[in-house]
Amino acid sequence: MQKHIIYILTIFCSISCTHPMDKTCINTPEGNMEYLWKTIDQKYCFHEEKGIDWQGVHDLYLPQIQSLDPKDYHGLFDLLAQMLDTLQDGHVNLYSDFDISSCTKWYEGYAKNFDWQIIQKQYLHDYRIAGSLYYNTIDEGRVGYIYYSSFSNGFNASNIYEVLKTFNNCNGIVLDVRNNGGGAMDNAYKLASTFIENDTIAGYWQHKTGPGHNDFSELEEMWIHADDMPVKWLKPVIILSNRNAFSATNFFISCMKNCAPNCIVLGDKSGGGGGMPMSYELPNGWMVRFSSIKMTDINKQSIEEGIDPDLNVQMLSTDCDDILDAAIEYINSKTIHKIKNYI
Repeated sequence: MQKHIIYILTIFCSISCTHPMDKTCINTPEGNMEYLWKTIDQKYCFHEEKGIDWQGVHDLYLPQIQSLDPKDYHGLFDLLAQMLDTLQDGHVNLYSDFDISSCTKWYEGYAKNFDWQIIQKQYLHDYRIAGSLYYNTIDEGRVGYIYYSSFSNGFNASNIYEVLKTFNNCNGIVLDVRNNGGGAMDNAYKLASTFIENDTIAGYWQHKTGPGHNDFSELEEMWIHADDMPVKWLKPVIILSNRNAFSATNFFISCMKNCAPNCIVLGDKSGGGGGMPMSYELPNGWMVRFSSIKMTDINKQSIEEGIDPDLNVQMLSTDCDDILDAAIEYINSKTIHKIKNYI
């Protein structure tokens, strides 16, 4: 899969001008707006899925752009950022020397459902760090707890081995990826491999093949390889999720929910981010990043809008973590044999 992605990034590195005087390639406020709009129109992968009237967006913002003073760079940036914000996609950003835009609508209005200080004070107390995994036993040694804050932070098989050795006598593991905003897909594959015995299809991906909103390649398989992580944990594992679990974390949650036999996802719906981003340069040198390759779960369903947990639990208390408490209760239940059959 990785070789395919590298190839795709190469062939989609730019949009060429059809004519030297094409207005979409002129460094004016209107030229930059038209170039950006056209790039998103032809290369963004979620127009149809999200029901976006992209032509309507064009018609709304063009008069505002045309009325700008050509030297008003901040005004141009703000209008282009607002235009991109209609996509409601956390993978969409506009970069300039003076600002970076980002969409926050995908998590605004949702409960936070996470407080690291409560976990440290009430549950974890002292903890160890293996690579980038914060871990220790909790609940008087009956449960292993891991907090992983970002898939951008690495770990290796030796780190996993040391963590699992500490949990050898535990009834199960709580793997907390709340507030993990994503990062490297390779780390998502590696971590998922820890809990899976055999090579497994984790989902599918497809890329744009033409300018039309529905011009896509055939679905291609995404695999978790069991030997990516030789150290295994096949006893119960509970994944803790909240709305701020995004991008590679969203993909990891989908993998664990659908592919790991002794796993359940508990907490809130994840934040989504089922596209792989790509960047293009505008005529004025600003960069735009957006989702250009879309991923699905093993059932070929989109994961862009987030993954529903197996058990929805909200954090309502102010002095304890209701989501973590529920995970501990499930792991310690004497009726658990295969955890998915317990739900």
